[in-house]
Parts: sequence; C-alpha cells; structure tokens
Amino acid sequence: MRLLARSIWLKGLVTTVAAGSFVWLYEVRFLDSKYAMLHFGPEPVDTGQPPAPGVRLTFSATAYCKGLVTSAGVAVQRGIVAADPALLPIGSVLNVDASDLRYDGIYTVLDTGPQVRGREVDIFMWNCTEAISFGRRPVQLTLLRVGWNPQATTPRLSDSLFKRPQSQQPLPARPLPIIPSEPPK
Repeated sequence: MRLLARSIWLKGLVTTVAAGSFVWLYEVRFLDSKYAMLHFGPEPVDTGQPPAPGVRLTFSATAYCKGLVTSAGVAVQRGIVAADPALLPIGSVLNVDASDLRYDGIYTVLDTGPQVRGREVDIFMWNCTEAISFGRRPVQLTLLRVGWNPQATTPRLSDSLFKRPQSQQPLPARPLPIIPSEPPK
C-alpha cells in the first residue's frame, strides 16, 4: 500500500485498469428470456400464405408519419404498423424486436401501403423527424395472431358462465301464423 501511495504512475495504472474493467463490464450483454426464444434454424420458405402464430421472422422495417385514418378505418396512433395484407392480414398482432429498444413492443397491423410488399412492415410514428431518422432496418418479429378473428380469442369468464351448452340444437324456424287483418273502414 505504501508503494501505491507514493507512486503517481502506479496510481494512474491502477485507475486505468479499474476504469477499463468498469467499461468492459458495462458493455457486456447479459442474456435474458428474450434471447431464449430465438429461433436458430433456417428461415421458413415464403409460400405466399400467412405464417402460423408463434413463428419468428425477419422483416425489413421502415417508418411513416403521414395520414389520419388507417386502411382499417382506425385513427392513426402509436402501436400501428402497415404490412402486406397477403402476408400479414389486417388485425394481425406482432411482437417486434428492433435494434433500438424504443421500437420494441406489440404492434397491430391496421394499415396497408402501396410500397409495403412482402416481408416489410411500416411502423407509424407521430414525429416525422423520428420516422426519417428511423430509416430502413431489419427487425425480428414474432407473429402472435394472424388476422382478426373474434372467435379465436380467449373466452372471458362471463362467456363461459352464461353460454348455452353445445348439445342444444337450435330450434327449427317455424313460419309465423297468419293473422287476418281487420277490413279497412
């Protein structure tokens, strides 16, 4: 310890090693459960049909900021993406993993665009400067739901409590009885 207290060069060396170790540890990426879900197999072949839910795909992402209403008739807002309706139909829900954590999250396909074709998504942003700086970048997305199908959603508790049993057959339609009308006066 006395040698460290007397030598300025040794103090500088110890400080440099400590600072370098701190920077090295700060830059280390600790893997979490997000990385456990990565699919390391070959990319699925694009058959032109929507992929199955749960599939992780690589798409090219851009951003847009213009417009008031989407193709689905919904007002534009955060969390909306435009996609090719042949690959990702309107109502599809995606979990997007972008290279920037600000853009990671759950998005819903509620828009289409003439330039959005194939494996491309266009993320809506309020700020046009931010949309321009976003540019084009690759993103990993996990398809959570394909299209909009209310019957495919999880039933609520009230649905299961007040639902008719499946064994009941609907009553056959009977013609309404003909009631003679009164003669006009």
